[in-house]
Amino acid sequence: MSSYAGTIPDWLENPDVVLLRDVATAVMRLDEVEQLDSFALPYPDDAQRALDGLVLACLRGGARPPAGVPEMVHWCRTRPLRGWPLDGLPLGLFNKDNRLIDPDSGTPTQLCGELEVKGAGNSTGRQYVDLVIREAMSACRAVNSPQSYTAFRRLLVARPVLTEQEWPDISADLYLDPVQFLIEEIYAPVPASHGRDGAAVTCARCHTLLTPLVGNGWWCENDRCRHLGLPPLGRRLAADEVGELRQLRRPLRQFVTSPGHAEVELEGKLRALGLTVEMWPGFDAYDLRVAFPDGHVWAIDVKDWTHPGFLGRAAAVVRHEPPYDEACWAVPHFRVRERGDYLETFARERPVHAAGLRLLSDRQVVEAARKRLRGERGPGARIAPETPVGGADRA
Repeated sequence: MSSYAGTIPDWLENPDVVLLRDVATAVMRLDEVEQLDSFALPYPDDAQRALDGLVLACLRGGARPPAGVPEMVHWCRTRPLRGWPLDGLPLGLFNKDNRLIDPDSGTPTQLCGELEVKGAGNSTGRQYVDLVIREAMSACRAVNSPQSYTAFRRLLVARPVLTEQEWPDISADLYLDPVQFLIEEIYAPVPASHGRDGAAVTCARCHTLLTPLVGNGWWCENDRCRHLGLPPLGRRLAADEVGELRQLRRPLRQFVTSPGHAEVELEGKLRALGLTVEMWPGFDAYDLRVAFPDGHVWAIDVKDWTHPGFLGRAAAVVRHEPPYDEACWAVPHFRVRERGDYLETFARERPVHAAGLRLLSDRQVVEAARKRLRGERGPGARIAPETPVGGADRA
């Protein structure tokens, strides 16, 4: 494998990286139309094109290629990417366990989604999420209620599953009134097959429904939960007790609920220090607006991506309204612990227009806040470089 450290003009244009992006796109398209374990001819054009490219790459390298789309999908589930016969893949680009399909659940991994979005524009799922968020913003702006938008976002994070008994409380929430038409659409009935012994079970950490596995185990779709170990069992929701069960549609769980937990956790830690925190200010200009007692303001966008290189390529200056003194992006600490070069890779891959944007772990953000509250004003008490990205430093 070639080196992954800027030794080629653009590693995203590396032929083997482009090929893997095509395969990831095919996996996501297959998953959108049917279950990955049971699909039938004719295959989507994306899948056939990815297979053709993979077969050609294997033949050129003297390796046995997959016999068809089903075997290609099997590779995605059973073979870590570093074990694929792609000798031109940049060294260090992926971790040893990175796969495109989760081996336990058979669903596309978060990394697969990140590769697919980079390779072929927004997926159908991402387009759906963007449409829902735009509609929510528009409805809340029409009644001049940023509180309604915040309540909507918090609902998607805190309550990805609703029972028939809980539905009236949501319908009666005045803050959610402008977006009730969306809520009716984005929560879909949960199939009975999702549960075990007539009941579904939630994860006690992230509140999403767990997936029953062969052998009586349970699988959580949230990356962070899986990193922490076996999912703790939360609510047991028996159909004959709670009535119809609904859950957020999968794209919203993936792109809003999952990263939203990181945002809300950081909010709680900063509030515990006595700071004032506004969530998703200015109709989601950024994620957290943190005000110190002296009036100094931080703007923080929380990102929860598997791959730091793709996150770096997506880096952009934090929007300037509402105004702030310092801004940064933050990532859950487990991502940094999982991949030691995470922050350095992000910094190396940032585009020129975002060269001053720092990425910190959420732990680093909290520690910097503690230091600033103690009266320190050095680099360790800042989240931005000495020359701030956007906004004038009033400190």
